[in-house]
Amino acid sequence: MTHIHKEVLRANHITKYFHDPMTVKVLDDISFSLTQSEFVSVIGKSGCGKSTLLYILSTMDTEYEGELFIDSILMGDKTEKELAAVRNEKIGFVFQFHYLLNEFSVLKNVMLPGLKLGKYSEKEVEHRAYEKLKVLGIENEALKLPNQLSGGQKQRVAIARALINDPLLIMGDEPTGNLDKKNSEIVFHTFQQLAEEFHQTLLIVTHDNEFANKTSRIIEMQDGKIIN
Repeated sequence: MTHIHKEVLRANHITKYFHDPMTVKVLDDISFSLTQSEFVSVIGKSGCGKSTLLYILSTMDTEYEGELFIDSILMGDKTEKELAAVRNEKIGFVFQFHYLLNEFSVLKNVMLPGLKLGKYSEKEVEHRAYEKLKVLGIENEALKLPNQLSGGQKQRVAIARALINDPLLIMGDEPTGNLDKKNSEIVFHTFQQLAEEFHQTLLIVTHDNEFANKTSRIIEMQDGKIIN
């Protein structure tokens, strides 16, 4: 049985410097944790460090001071190969641009990270992908190509793809940044449903204050620090 309140991610005193051409502290002693089924947004003006922080939390950037735990495991001493495995197995990504491959069907796009993980047969991955599309209400689009879909539908396909490996955590970088109000609301409700019904943990960087105000917790950043 899954413990609903288990800790999914913890950042301890994360500090980051850029050294080009002079040394600038871009993240300053960032500490917080996420528990399962929390839907958390990260807000702040451009340049406040929120995308830099997401890059570190997603294990893509390893040049920082402090500690990062994902699923209670310290990431700092892992090899690049081990981190790639953590990303594929434990983190689902949703970006501002959907990055769907137009030469593949919607279903195949959703399947790709599952095939890469190599945990299930192709048939099982296909079944799982279809189930994710069903949860998001777009199973009827499964055999279409991405360029036949609306912007909101494409972003829901990208969310289905992020869910394919049943990740511990969904990370989003401006996932509604390219959408109109109606489609932004659809994406918000999709995330909300994932948190409430499926106990999915979500960490979403956004410029959209209306979106952020409806999430269960807001982390506000300013000049590389958390200010609330």
